[in-house]
Amino acid sequence: MKLNFTSYTYPGTLIIFCGLDGSGKTTLIDMLDEHLKSNGITAVLTKQPTDAFRKSEIFRTYMDKEDHNAYDYRALSLSAAADRIQHTNKFIVPFLEKGEVVISDRYFYSCLANHRARGYNDPWIYQVSEYIQKPDYAFFIDIDVQTAISRIKERASEKNRFIDIDLQYKLREQYLQIAEECNGIIISSSESIDECFEKVIKNIDFM
Repeated sequence: MKLNFTSYTYPGTLIIFCGLDGSGKTTLIDMLDEHLKSNGITAVLTKQPTDAFRKSEIFRTYMDKEDHNAYDYRALSLSAAADRIQHTNKFIVPFLEKGEVVISDRYFYSCLANHRARGYNDPWIYQVSEYIQKPDYAFFIDIDVQTAISRIKERASEKNRFIDIDLQYKLREQYLQIAEECNGIIISSSESIDECFEKVIKNIDFM
């Protein structure tokens, strides 16, 4: 099955970055933000899922704990999808209508990648995409799993965080598959951050 994003003709531009935690998304987003500013463009920076969902008990259980028996993962997927519909249509779209550039750290692709990496492929998740704005540029930052984990552990706030290593390998595979399915732009972080950023800039043609 395929995602069927709704295509709009808003004057604004939606740029999204997806990939494993620790892949370098935040660094590239910050670099792009500064580059746009140097060209007289002020971007709106945001992220998915929103903080409201990130702080929920079900999300924190799946992120931080090894035992997930208290919840059905599909319940998490449905909640995450609802959060993305709300955020896209009530936060992102109004800025696009005004002609703004919006840069999102993660997007609906992350919801799908996590869903499929855990062995689910329910039809409803593809149907949800019909209510989501299609990005103008979708960057998928690919990284070696062990490198990503090392970067996460270097963060003081996350050095003791539980990480499902097997899941990270499956997620990486899903991100690459989804990028191929949706004509996303794959950026390999095996290259230097400057080389990665140069590829981002080369793929953006609205400036």
